[in-house]
Formats: sequence, structure tokens, C-alpha cells
Amino acid sequence: MLMKFILGRKREMSQIYRPDGTVVPVTLVEAGPCVITQVKTTETDGYQAIQLGFQPAKNLAKPQKGHVKDLDPVGTLHEFCVEELKDFKRGDQVEATVFEPGDKVHVRGRSKGKGFQGVVKRHGFHGQKASHGHKDQLRAPGSIGPGGVQHVFKGTRMAGHMGDDNVTVRNLEIVDVKDGVIAVKGALPGARNSVIEIVSV
Repeated sequence: MLMKFILGRKREMSQIYRPDGTVVPVTLVEAGPCVITQVKTTETDGYQAIQLGFQPAKNLAKPQKGHVKDLDPVGTLHEFCVEELKDFKRGDQVEATVFEPGDKVHVRGRSKGKGFQGVVKRHGFHGQKASHGHKDQLRAPGSIGPGGVQHVFKGTRMAGHMGDDNVTVRNLEIVDVKDGVIAVKGALPGARNSVIEIVSV
């Protein structure tokens, strides 16, 4: 089975009514058109992948200009590992119509950045009591473990940078494809207008 993939721009959430009257929450993704900017092979690159270009570029550095000099300038490049290369060649376009309603996909995006956050917001800690000897400790983390080991264990949940991570949501369903817009069931990571990867399962 041919692997299907595309890059898109997250628009907004909406809802679609199925023929039986049920309401399906969807996220609308303005997908493509994307252009294949490079076909990577095991002989030349050590692995097999297709590089897609998406969105017109405003300012490209010289290396990128040279890379896409015979194509329309594109501002976003992403790679997708594939098993078969015979169906792809440089310059081909990938449209939203490669997907059909009912397809199962994995969606990858970059989550919204939340900045530096405490343990209550970042990890869902309950905090401390507001009375009975507690002062200025309502949202404090409390003990982080035994004192005998004399160091902080790796992975200990503490305050720190939250969000702005690559997030993959798996096994989502394509509900509708129309006019270059793909409606994916459920919520997708990232802010509006952020770039989303959609890959068939």
C-alpha cells in the first residue's frame, strides 16, 4: 500500500454532521499543495525519504535558494521516511486529495509554548493546604524524595519549561476532504496557522 503524507496549515476547530445525525468535532487543516523538493536514497543519503516543501517563502537563505532553484520557492521543508521510492520524483505535487474520508492517520505538530510554569499547572499537583501552619506554600511542590541519596533523581516532576514540544496524536480519522481542506476528527497540537504533518497509518 502506498504511503500517504502531506503538510498543512492548522486553521480552526469545527463540527460535521454525519448522515445519521451524530456530530463529529473536527480540526480543519489547509493541506498542500506541497512539492517534492528531494528524493533521498540509501546510496546517496544512507536512508530513504521524501522531502516536501510547503508554503511560499518570503526570505530564503542562499543554500535553500539553490536547493529549490528550479522549483517554486518554499519556506517549510519536512522529510517523510518511505519504503518505496518508485512512485515519487522531484517536482511532483502532493494534494489533499491523496487522502479519503475514513483514512486513519498520525498527526504531528508543535504544541503551544506556555513558558516557565510551576508544578500545579505543569504536572497537575494538588498543592498544599491553605491553613494549619502553611504560609506561601499553596502551590509549592513539597518534598522531592528521600534525603539520603543526596541528589535529585532524573525525571523528577518539577517546575520548568512547558509546551513548545513536538507532539504526535495517533490513529485519528479523516472525516472529510474538500477544496484542499482536510477535516480530521478531534483536536490537533499547535496554534492556528502552525504547520501540521499528516501521515497515513
